[in-house]
Amino acid sequence: MPIQAVEPRRLYRQIADQLRQLIDAGEFAVGDRLPTERELADQLGISRPTVREALIALEVEGRIRIRVGSGIYVTDRPRAEVLTAEMDEGPFELLRAREFLEGAIAAEAALHVRPIDIEHMDDVLRRMEDILHPTKMTIALDREFHTMVAGILGNAVLVRCIGELFDQRMNPYFERLSSYFENRDSWRAAAEEHRAVRDAIAAREPERAKAAMQEHLRQSQLRFSRNFGEKSAAREVAG
Repeated sequence: MPIQAVEPRRLYRQIADQLRQLIDAGEFAVGDRLPTERELADQLGISRPTVREALIALEVEGRIRIRVGSGIYVTDRPRAEVLTAEMDEGPFELLRAREFLEGAIAAEAALHVRPIDIEHMDDVLRRMEDILHPTKMTIALDREFHTMVAGILGNAVLVRCIGELFDQRMNPYFERLSSYFENRDSWRAAAEEHRAVRDAIAAREPERAKAAMQEHLRQSQLRFSRNFGEKSAAREVAG
């Protein structure tokens, strides 16, 4: 058997493995409530977004059930388990990467934008206003806006890169995370953030465009960072 390269496992997958092992060992029985997200983060000495990613991975596998406003509960072992290896990078890692890359792209786009580019952005923004979220159409429009900004630079590699990063959200982990926190209000907020990016690029102000894009993607992370494991979660999401 040939020697194979050893790949470092993402931290959230290590946490998911540890929690899965505790469940399999009987430390938490079916129906038991796990510690809250905050408690797990404190006990493990890691950030809450990492705990969030691990819990989402376990829910996709069918090992736990997250009940917003109630807690995180152990469920029966699924007949056919879904491997956590389906996704390497976690949702927050992807959003942070996009924040860095797309901020730089937006700044450069402000230096090269043409009137036709502004018209295209305006067209996408108009279509965003006429549709409810979340649907496949809203996701497609969101993708179109971000790849369109990259397209202003006339570099097909950048367009493909941004498109592929965006498409990473089309997986069970990201979709499950989105199901908890994306709604009409979050879509309206994202649309306003897109408008701020458009205005900065149209004004040909690179630093402002960079800041607007990074703020949009930071807000995306914050929207996914609301606590869903404690009793206050229902009030928090409703706000």
